[in-house]
Amino acid sequence: MAVTHAVHPTIAVLERHLTLYRRLWQASVFSSFVLPVLFLLSIGIGVGGYVGRVQGVDYLSWIVPGVLASTAFQIAVGESTYSVLGDFKWVRAYHAMRATPVGPADMVRGHLLYLVIRVTIAVVAFLVVVVFFGGLHSPWALVTPLVCALLTVSVAAPVTAFAATIDHDSYFSLLFRFVVIPSTLFAGVFFPVEQLTAVLRPLAYASPLWHAVELCRAATLGRAPAWPIPVHAGYLLMWTVAGLFLAVRAFRRKLED
Repeated sequence: MAVTHAVHPTIAVLERHLTLYRRLWQASVFSSFVLPVLFLLSIGIGVGGYVGRVQGVDYLSWIVPGVLASTAFQIAVGESTYSVLGDFKWVRAYHAMRATPVGPADMVRGHLLYLVIRVTIAVVAFLVVVVFFGGLHSPWALVTPLVCALLTVSVAAPVTAFAATIDHDSYFSLLFRFVVIPSTLFAGVFFPVEQLTAVLRPLAYASPLWHAVELCRAATLGRAPAWPIPVHAGYLLMWTVAGLFLAVRAFRRKLED
């Protein structure tokens, strides 16, 4: 992977990811865009007809921000597992990059920038569709792509660090089974966290997804969340900073082996 002096190493890594995505984007359309829309139609409208109103709004409007944030969450996790391990173990793309002026920090930053672009495209497309269903009730909905971008980095960074420390993809099944699926089900995406038992509620609060869902819901509905906005944003930033540190360190150690 050649890097000229005119291109920053981080941008070079980003260009590599975008080049690969341009060849494979058709495979991600269903999971990144079509699937959330189908979910909105089946759950938001279908199940919503039986659920009625939740916290003073129709179920479709209530579930939109949850689906929005969970879409970003799943893209962030999915693109930071097998692809990262594969570029270390099978493709050895990161080893090739290390032979150039690209450093471990550039590899991590380029990967995360690529995911932010991926998520932003999916989120904006989803918002356009939701407009026609009347699921947005405030102009503050325009900030939801920023919230989803922050969620993406806060989740993808630690998962990328995890993927860089393992040697077998069987560990990912544990990640999806015990982290991704419970987070998606119990982080306020489909029903209020307040309906959980007092024992399980703190686990939901610990999930970055719940904080992003709360921020997105506040934006799409035009009302303040129960917790202060700086608390939600600060928690996501904490995960981002810690994840970046761990990911860069994991990449550096892996490439020194």
